[in-house]
Amino acid sequence: MEKAEGRNQTPITEFILLGFGNQPGLQNLLFLLFLVIYVVTMAGTILIVVLVVTDQHLQTPMYFFLGNLSCLETCYTSTILPRMLASLLTGDRTISVEGCITQLALFGFLATTEYLLSVMSYDRYLAICKPLQYGALMNSQLCLQLAAGSWISGFLSCTILVCLMSELIFCGPNEMDHFFCDLTPMVKLSCSDTSQITLFIYIFSFLNIVLPFLLTLMSYVCVISTIMSIPSTTGRQKAFSTCSSHLIMVTIFYGTIMIVYMLPKSSTLRALNKVFSVCYTVLTPLANPLIYSLRNREVKEALRNAVRRSVTLTRNSD
Repeated sequence: MEKAEGRNQTPITEFILLGFGNQPGLQNLLFLLFLVIYVVTMAGTILIVVLVVTDQHLQTPMYFFLGNLSCLETCYTSTILPRMLASLLTGDRTISVEGCITQLALFGFLATTEYLLSVMSYDRYLAICKPLQYGALMNSQLCLQLAAGSWISGFLSCTILVCLMSELIFCGPNEMDHFFCDLTPMVKLSCSDTSQITLFIYIFSFLNIVLPFLLTLMSYVCVISTIMSIPSTTGRQKAFSTCSSHLIMVTIFYGTIMIVYMLPKSSTLRALNKVFSVCYTVLTPLANPLIYSLRNREVKEALRNAVRRSVTLTRNSD
């Protein structure tokens, strides 16, 4: 028996993820929907990584960061969707406490590494607002430092989070009203003193959600301001369309995370929490390859070249 908050309680060893309800018909429909989303997301992100690595025309800072983002979202999606798909298919919703903390740790690491979105907006700011200085400022060394800084900041935040979570005791109830092991629902199930980790959640949220969102927003405000001064109407519309789509995706990603983690929970927000969570865990990784890369002329050309090379190799081998 473990003692928590002055009471003797038996620690639980597993959680039950309630997911999206019990209706069999709905479970089958959701399984097919999320399976298609997962396959398309993986295909899109892996394709971008392969093109960026193999095509010399994409060896630029912008595509270097896009390759990092695609690699990140390949892992990010795989942290949540395979486990959720298995649950929808088999009906087994149990997950061990250790497994839950592991999923949370991986999710936290990858989610905080989304600082890459701020890095990408900074790259666009330099390219559009300071074009004559861009080559000197955004050199290969700075690219590596910015990318490495994003990954390292995510790892450090995750390490602190895991240390705090591993000290919590879970005594029941063990039902988590979510489709994956998220931070706030897990903390609510703890029978330990959670004041320290609650404070960490607010600091964590500000540093890894609010701050990068504000940095990204500032970069795009400067970018859009510069675009509006472009004399060519066609050029202005094309640049504005690209940047506005980037900004919309960033706003959806950070906006839904802020709603889930930072706003006071009314009954309406609690009911919509899973919907908002689907936005930043499932839908933005699906949309990002299209928004950031597959609409670009350079990526389309690299894809056509790759297809031509594949066809040529196939014919030669025959």
